[in-house]
Amino acid sequence: MSVLDSFIAGLPKAELHVHHVGSASPRIVAELAARHADSPVPTDPEALADFFTFRDFAHFIEVYLSVVDLIRDAQDVRLLTYEVARDMARQNIRYAELTVTPYSSTRRGIPDAAFVEAIEDARKAAEAELGVVLRWCFDIPGEAGLAAAEETARIACELKPEGLVSFGLGGPEIGVPRPQFKPYFDRAIAAGLHSVPHAGETTGPQTIRDALTELRAERIGHGTSATQDPALLAHLAEHRIPLEVCPTSNLATRAVTDLDAHPVKEMVAAGVLVTINSDDPPMFGTDLNREYGVAARLLDLDAKGVAELAKNAVEASFMDEAGKRALRAEIDSYTAAWRG
Repeated sequence: MSVLDSFIAGLPKAELHVHHVGSASPRIVAELAARHADSPVPTDPEALADFFTFRDFAHFIEVYLSVVDLIRDAQDVRLLTYEVARDMARQNIRYAELTVTPYSSTRRGIPDAAFVEAIEDARKAAEAELGVVLRWCFDIPGEAGLAAAEETARIACELKPEGLVSFGLGGPEIGVPRPQFKPYFDRAIAAGLHSVPHAGETTGPQTIRDALTELRAERIGHGTSATQDPALLAHLAEHRIPLEVCPTSNLATRAVTDLDAHPVKEMVAAGVLVTINSDDPPMFGTDLNREYGVAARLLDLDAKGVAELAKNAVEASFMDEAGKRALRAEIDSYTAAWRG
C-alpha cells in the first residue's frame, strides 16, 4: 500500500452514488445464492469474480438483476443493508446516501411496509453499532417503465421513511428518455425529496439537459458525457450542480474505454463540483478507497487534494448543516494530523 493509499484508507468520507443491491459483498451474495438454489448466481465467492465480468452495459444490467432476484424477503433486505454498512465502516465512510430500488423487491412479493421497515431497522442499527449514517435515495428502475415509476413514487411519498432524502432514476438510458418521468419527480419534489437522476452515463449530453430541465436534477448520477458539451459543462460549474463520478464503474460498463481517458479531468478543469463514488463496488471489483486512489492518479492529487475531494462529497450531500460542519472538521483534523 502506498503512502497516499494509507491516507485514503483512514480518511473520513461520504459517498453519494452507491447502490443497495449492487453493494452486496461476494460473501453475502454467495450466502443468498445458496439459500435460493434456483438462481444462476454462483454460490462460490471466488466464482463470482468471473460472473461479475461484464461484456457491456446491457450484460451488466442482466447480471445485476439476477442478484436483485436473490433478495426475496424482508430478512434478506435487512441482512444486505446492515452488511453493506459494515463494509462502509471498514472504509471509514461516515455518511452514505444509498440508492435503493423498492420496486425490485415489491414486485417480487415483499410488502412495501416490510421492505421499508427492514431498511430502516438496519439503518438505525448501523448508525448505533457501526457509526455509519445511512440515508436513502429511492430510485426508479428505468427499464421497468412507468409502472415502476408509479410504484416508486407511491412508496416514497406515502411511506416516506425517516432516512429517505432523495428520488432517483437508474437503469439503462438508451431507449429510456428522461422526460417521461417528470410527473413522478414532480410528486417526489413536492413531498420534500431531492432530485438525483442518473444521466449521461451511456448517452449524450442531451440526457443530462433533460434531467436538469424536466426532472429538476440537483445532482447528476455519472454525467460522463457532460464534457462533450462545453456550454452544459459551464452551466454545471456556474450553478454548482455536482456530478457523481464513478470511474471504475464507467470502465466496467464500457461507458469509457480507458481510465486514463476518463473525462473527470475535464470536469474538474471546468470548475464542476465533482464527487467520487463506487456505484456497485463488489460487482466492479472496487470500493470507495480504491476509487479515491484512481481519482488521485487521474487528477494528480496529493493528500491535501484528496481531502478537498472528500469535502466535495460533504458539500454535495443532503446532510444537515451541522452534520456537514462536523464531517468537514473531522476531515481537516485527520489531514492536519497526517504524518505520511
